[in-house]
Amino acid sequence: MHKNLNIGIVGYKFMGRAHSNAWIKAPLFFDVPARPVLKAACGRHKESLQEFADKWGWQEIETDWRKMITRQDIDIIDIALPQHLHYEIAIAAAREGKHIFCEKPLAMNSRQAEEMLQVCEDNGVVHYLNHNYRRTPAISLAKRMIDEGRLGRIFHWRCAYQQDWIVDPEFPLTWQLQKETAQAGPQWDLNSHCVDLARFLVGEIISVTSMQTNFIKERPLADESTTGNLQAESKGDEMGEVTVEDAALMLVQFENGAIGSFEATRFATGRKNKLSFEIYGSKGSITFDLEKMNELQYFSNQDTDDLKGFRTILATEPTHPYIKSWWPPGHIIGYEHSFIHAAVDFLYAVDGKGTISPNFHDGLKTIEILEAGVASAQSKQQITFNEEYYGI
Repeated sequence: MHKNLNIGIVGYKFMGRAHSNAWIKAPLFFDVPARPVLKAACGRHKESLQEFADKWGWQEIETDWRKMITRQDIDIIDIALPQHLHYEIAIAAAREGKHIFCEKPLAMNSRQAEEMLQVCEDNGVVHYLNHNYRRTPAISLAKRMIDEGRLGRIFHWRCAYQQDWIVDPEFPLTWQLQKETAQAGPQWDLNSHCVDLARFLVGEIISVTSMQTNFIKERPLADESTTGNLQAESKGDEMGEVTVEDAALMLVQFENGAIGSFEATRFATGRKNKLSFEIYGSKGSITFDLEKMNELQYFSNQDTDDLKGFRTILATEPTHPYIKSWWPPGHIIGYEHSFIHAAVDFLYAVDGKGTISPNFHDGLKTIEILEAGVASAQSKQQITFNEEYYGI
């Protein structure tokens, strides 16, 4: 380890905690090329921000992100905020030459995303969009198996991201339920992860057909000081309109001829954070469930008839991605480890001034697909991407 890289984080709630833990743990378990230094944490509420900084080891606090971005002692800006705040901060950070580690989804629309990508490229900064599930060892293994041809020609992609945290009609109207701050509901929040995984594992999407619905149209206004970790309290009896969808379905066609489906909902009663996908090919199939994130189910047509069946691969062997830096085989890892893996890969990219995926280019492609889903649901028509989408 030959140098330090100073980090300034903007945001200190759910993702602020996850990112802080990642920066702390990365050099403890991995041989990283530079030591991440928790230099400054930024947020609006000074008292709670200071509590966060003291707990997680951030050296200083700032209440003005513009001031933090211009500091000469900051190398990396970590954006751990809701998506409506990404655009302005990322643009300013890139113009100051700061490398950017940004939460998903990238932006509120493709126009913002395109400009964010362009400014980052114009200023030569490393830009990373934190779709952390790519760095789950079992999913990384799935990618390797597909690239090795173990599934053959892919026919089907089926994905669902299901939660239930707003089933109660008394749950308050948080920022996630308002178009001006969230752009869309689970279509943006949850399907952004699903679309990123689909592009990562299967390929580019060329057409989208979508349906969306609302189950609850009004909710109590939220007490902003109580929001965080998908929890909130109402501030009285006053009601507000829910301006995003509660559930979204998409059917897609991939450039390679495969077809796929996506379900994203916050009304799957009993499901807290269930992300699952199935991929079916000519030689085999794989399935994954985040609630069993160390496991990958694999079926091979190459097996003899008497042994055919889905087998469980426990992705905890040293040969599996990232695992050799953790525990002995069979000792499982958790949700937070995918953030640590992202931090490690990002530090290598910054040290070599190289690339890391998914980046803002991937984020733009994902936003375009999510927008197409919204447009399809509104028009009740299929949306097809033209050749310009693929840079042909």
